[in-house]
Amino acid sequence: MSPPFVGSSCNESCFKSNPIETPTVCDQKHALLKVFMYDLPSEFHFGLIGWKGYGKQIWPNVSYLSRIPVYPGGVSGQHSIEYWLTLDLLSSVTPNVSRPCSAILVQNSSQADVIFVPFFSSWSYNRNCKIRLTNENNMDRVLQKRLMEYLIGTKEWKRSAGKDHLIMAHHPSSLRLARRYLRSAMFVLADFGRYPTRIANINKDIIAPYKHVVKRLNASNSPSFEERPVLVFFQGGIHRKDGGKIRRILYDLLKDENDVHFTFGKPSPDGVRASSIGMASSKFCLSIAGDTPSSNRLFDAIVSHCVPVIISDHIELPFEDVVDYSEFAIFVRATDASKKGYLVKLIRGVQREKWIEMWRRLKQIAQHFEYEYPSKPGDAVDMIWQAIHRKVSSKGSKVARRNRYRMSQKFLNAHKTAQVSTFSRIGALLTS
Repeated sequence: MSPPFVGSSCNESCFKSNPIETPTVCDQKHALLKVFMYDLPSEFHFGLIGWKGYGKQIWPNVSYLSRIPVYPGGVSGQHSIEYWLTLDLLSSVTPNVSRPCSAILVQNSSQADVIFVPFFSSWSYNRNCKIRLTNENNMDRVLQKRLMEYLIGTKEWKRSAGKDHLIMAHHPSSLRLARRYLRSAMFVLADFGRYPTRIANINKDIIAPYKHVVKRLNASNSPSFEERPVLVFFQGGIHRKDGGKIRRILYDLLKDENDVHFTFGKPSPDGVRASSIGMASSKFCLSIAGDTPSSNRLFDAIVSHCVPVIISDHIELPFEDVVDYSEFAIFVRATDASKKGYLVKLIRGVQREKWIEMWRRLKQIAQHFEYEYPSKPGDAVDMIWQAIHRKVSSKGSKVARRNRYRMSQKFLNAHKTAQVSTFSRIGALLTS
């Protein structure tokens, strides 16, 4: 049976095992990925969000939902990927926690496919961003320095030069001090907007979805075409720099359209509530480049079952190697969207039947952008682990390809040596 979340661009051959069929026991034989995690002090992870262990306790007890540290609320949660992945790893060796068997924690780093670095870099930045990065009292800067010193001194880093390490830096401004020193590692990012290609690129790094901030609609009672009176919705920062200047251009083009909602909005609780209502009442939701190519509006639109219109020429999308975004989203080049009348004409030209088809697909794939604990088959956490597995497997394939002739010669030479040894023994027997 083909996994239901796989788009038309992929099939079962993309996966080592069917993630929907969770094995009764998750062990190293069943798991897609074996992961070793450094026991960094809690000041690098859960301590940053206010958790305090007893005595020398490094990790919280994840057996009971009531005891799990809560990630700080508000829009900061959109970059909380570090929290969800770390929780999921801890639960992989916790009895009575049911979850997909995509990744499992191992105690021996030599057995691991990936070395996981549990630094909550996005929250560390958010917590300390009001203090200038160059200030020596900036705790985020202090933690980055300590992390670099620690990692570079480990046998694991020395063994692979960091290439098998996984580091989370989802907030575009996180890990700014350390990123160039740790660039050989695999990063989990929102996009490549603030990274030169020598530090981060699609060949080695993972793009993970933002955690949506609006309320996810239930598929069974999602408003229909007729129940969405607004044609196009956008609410957010309008004045942006670089690639985000398109927002101001579109505002001037669309602000007077009767069935278009294009307004300034702040990332506040009231703003989130207004966006939740607005997206659920709209047929199409604009996802426009801001200060970086991506934003959480794409994922807010997906869980609102509002067909995304993506206007961001340099955006990288999560799981695009297995999820076909063209089935539920519309892509428009910024140069085209900037033409007077172009965007509205394009959107108005989408027939009702086509919109319903995309709406139904949105309801099917929305689960892949949902962060949960415990994680579920096909949710965002599970999909990220699978993406990492594909990346690791692809690296293994490239190494094997480079070594194919050398290994072939090694095998042949070993075979010849074995033959000579056998003939020598036979000759010795015949002459004895």
